[in-house]
Amino acid sequence: MRYSSLSDFISKGRQALAKGPVALVMAEDEVELDSTIRHNLDAGFKAVVVFAMPHFTLAGDIVERVHRIDYATSDESALERAVNAVISAAGPIWIYYCYNAEYLFYPFCESRTVSEMLAFNTEERRDTILTYVIDLYAGDLGQHPGAVSLEDAHLDKSGYYALSRKDRWNNDLDRQMDFYGGLRWRFEEHIPKPRRRIDRVSLFRNKPGLELLPGHLFNDPEYNTYSCPWHHNLTAAVCSFRTAKALKRNPGSTFDIETFRWHNSVPFEWHSQQLLDLGLMEPGQWF
Repeated sequence: MRYSSLSDFISKGRQALAKGPVALVMAEDEVELDSTIRHNLDAGFKAVVVFAMPHFTLAGDIVERVHRIDYATSDESALERAVNAVISAAGPIWIYYCYNAEYLFYPFCESRTVSEMLAFNTEERRDTILTYVIDLYAGDLGQHPGAVSLEDAHLDKSGYYALSRKDRWNNDLDRQMDFYGGLRWRFEEHIPKPRRRIDRVSLFRNKPGLELLPGHLFNDPEYNTYSCPWHHNLTAAVCSFRTAKALKRNPGSTFDIETFRWHNSVPFEWHSQQLLDLGLMEPGQWF
C-alpha cells in the first residue's frame, strides 16, 4: 500500500498500527533499502512502514508487503517527526525504527522471532530495549567505494566504551550512559560531537504522551535507561553501514580515508552469536 504523505497514512493506513511489533524504516537513499526491508520482514514484524522519497523504487517482491509513505526523508528532524506521528496514532504496541542499510540483530534471532523477544522483555516489566549501533563497512574500498557491501562487511571487534550521562547540573543520571565506539570514535574529527554516540533505544513500547527527542532520546527518562534497577536486561544491536556511507560520501572526509580496516577489524558473520561473543549485546535473563 502506498500513501501520498504522512497525514494520508495516518488517515487511511492506521490499521497497520493496530498490532505490533511494527518496524519503521527511514530511507535516506536507496542503498540496500530492499535488503533492510526484507531483514525486518524476516524478523517477524507484523507491519513494515517505509518512509521514502517519491522517486525511490522498491523491489517487486516486497512492494506489496509494506506500507510505503512518500516522505521528504532528507529534511531536518524528518526521523523525529515521522516516529512521533506514529507514536500519536498508535496504541500501546512495540515499535522499532531504523534507517536503510541497517539490520537488527538480537540474541538468538536466527531461531526466535522479534515478537518472542519482546514478549520476554514485557514479562520483565521493561518498555524498551537498548540497542547499540554497530558500524559496518566494506573491507575493500577499492572494490566498494561507497563503503557498503553485504558480502565484504567488517566491524570493529573492540574499542567500545561508555561514560555516565550527566544532567544539566553535571550529576550522573540513574542507569543512563553514553556509549561510543566504531567509526564514530575512530574518525571522530569528522563527526559532530552530538552524533558520536552509538546508543539508541530502537525498540520501545508506545504509550500516551511519549515523544522521541533529537539524539535518539525520549522525553521519559526511564525509556533512556540501559536496564531496570534489579538486574541487567537484554540488549540488541543495529548493524549499520550508515556512518561508513556518510564518511565516504562527505567531501570533507572521503579523501582522508583510504580504508576503514585496522588491526581490530573482523569480517561480520551476520550471526547473533558473533555479537554476543564480542560483548556487543547480551541476552540478560533470556536463554
